[in-house]
Amino acid sequence: MHIVIDGYNVIGTLHNDIEKAREGLIDLLIKYKKFKEHDITVVFDAYKQGGKYEHSSFRGGVRIIYTRLGETADDVIKMMISGLRREWIIVTSDRDIIKYAWSMNSIPVPSDVFLDILLNHPNEEALIEDMKDTEELRPQRGSSYRLSKKDRAVKRVLSKL
Repeated sequence: MHIVIDGYNVIGTLHNDIEKAREGLIDLLIKYKKFKEHDITVVFDAYKQGGKYEHSSFRGGVRIIYTRLGETADDVIKMMISGLRREWIIVTSDRDIIKYAWSMNSIPVPSDVFLDILLNHPNEEALIEDMKDTEELRPQRGSSYRLSKKDRAVKRVLSKL
């Protein structure tokens, strides 16, 4: 599985030390990668303070991208999922990226759900139990006995995270 994470969307911006929060997320992702071995890319905005060029590095098998000056993480994520046609898992709560991900046959996962997985699920059994709670991600239409196509896709992806 190929996971792309909107870094600041996951950690939020209400931190006294944003660098410490960013490093904490990266450390969590490295530990998660050892457990699940997914391809993981985390993208951080450097919109107002970035350099002339995008900066990319690998740490513990996790690809870390800092956008260039004037470019947002949203821009980079959109380019990634439109460039390589595959089923991406996009971790964000940004409505614009969620809508774009669906249009590109990628599956968006809410940031808080993914962060909960990182923080609270050291084993697959606990993860599968929590999947039962994800059925109420959005209001349903149609048959009350079957999840919508999008909800089924999200549930399928969450069971693999």
